[in-house]
Amino acid sequence: MATAAPLPITGNSASSRRGLVIATLLLTIITGIFWIDSRYPALYKKLHQGAGVQVKGAITFDKVLPVEKTMSLGTRVARTTVNWLAANRVGMTFGFLFGAGALTLLPGLRRPRSSNRYKNVLWGTLTGVPLGVCSNCVAPIAQGLYASGAASESALATMLSSPTLNIVVLAMVFSLFPLPIALIKVALTFLVLLLVLPRTSPNYCGSGVSSHTGPSTEAANWGKAFTLTLASFAKNLWYLLRTAAPLMLLAAALGALVIELVRREALITTVSPLKIILVSVVGTFLPVPMAFDVFAAYVAMRSGVPLPYVVTLLCTLGAYSVYSFFITGKAISWKTALSIFAAIALCGALAGVGTAAFHS
Repeated sequence: MATAAPLPITGNSASSRRGLVIATLLLTIITGIFWIDSRYPALYKKLHQGAGVQVKGAITFDKVLPVEKTMSLGTRVARTTVNWLAANRVGMTFGFLFGAGALTLLPGLRRPRSSNRYKNVLWGTLTGVPLGVCSNCVAPIAQGLYASGAASESALATMLSSPTLNIVVLAMVFSLFPLPIALIKVALTFLVLLLVLPRTSPNYCGSGVSSHTGPSTEAANWGKAFTLTLASFAKNLWYLLRTAAPLMLLAAALGALVIELVRREALITTVSPLKIILVSVVGTFLPVPMAFDVFAAYVAMRSGVPLPYVVTLLCTLGAYSVYSFFITGKAISWKTALSIFAAIALCGALAGVGTAAFHS
C-alpha cells in the first residue's frame, strides 16, 4: 500500500485555519480554471456537434502525429503514445493539481469517516460526477483522496463516476443512442458502484488514513500561512507526480500497443461470444479521453459494426483503464484493482451477449 503524502495541514488553532482557508481557495481556483476555461466548454462543444464529432486517432479525438498502417509496429505505438499524451495533457495536469490540493486540504478538515460503505460510495459519486475528467485523469485525484483519509469506496466511486455519470456525457449518450442502449450503460454503471465497490472494501481495501500527520502549519500571519500552505501543496504534488506519472507513461504505451495490435476490421464480420469478451476486455483496458467512448461507439454503430460490439464498447470503454488499474493497485490493493477491472469487463460482456441474444 502506498504511503500518504507528507504534508497535510493539521491542527485546530487560528493559524491552522488560515492554512485551510488558503488551501480551499487554491483548490477552488484550480477547479474553476479547468472547468470554465477547458473542460466544460469542450464537452458542450462535443454535445452540440453531436454526430458530427470526428474521431481521428486510435484512442484520441485528434492526433498531432500521423499514424499509417504501412508504418512499423514500433513507430505506430510511439506515435499513438505521443498523440495520447498530447490529448490528455490538460486533463492530466488538472488531475495532479486537484489531487495535490485535496491532499493538502482534506486531512486538516478532520471529517469523520462513515462506517456505511454505501454512504461512502454516494459521497464519492457526488464528488466525481461534476469533475468532468476521464478515467485516466481522475486516477491521481482518487489517489489523493484516498491518501488524504477518504474511504476507499469514496475514492473509487469518484474514479468511476467522473467519466461515466457526468451530466453532459450522459446527454451525449441519450442523444446518440437508442434509449434501451443508453439505459443499459447507466444501469451497469450503478451496478458496479452499488454492488461491487461496497464489497471490495471489507475483503481487500485498507484504511486510507495516513499514520504520518506531518507538521502543523503554525503561522503568525496570513503571509506565513500562505507560504507554508504552498510548500505543503508542492510536496504533495511531487508525491503524486513521482508515484503516478511513471505509471501514466506506461499506461499510454500499453494502450497504444494494444490498440495497434487489435484487428478492428474483424469486428465487422460475425458476432461470437469470444469476440464480445475480447472487445470487453480491450475496452476496459484502453486509456481513452473523456467522452471518447460515446463517439467511438457511435462511429462504430454508424460504420456497420454489429450492435453487440457497439453496446460492449459503450459499457466498457472509458469506464476504467489500465492507468486506473495501476493507480488503484498501487494506492489501495491489487486485488481491488483486478476486481473492478473484472466487474466492468464482465458487465460489458454480458451486455454484448444479451444484445446478441435479443437480436437473434
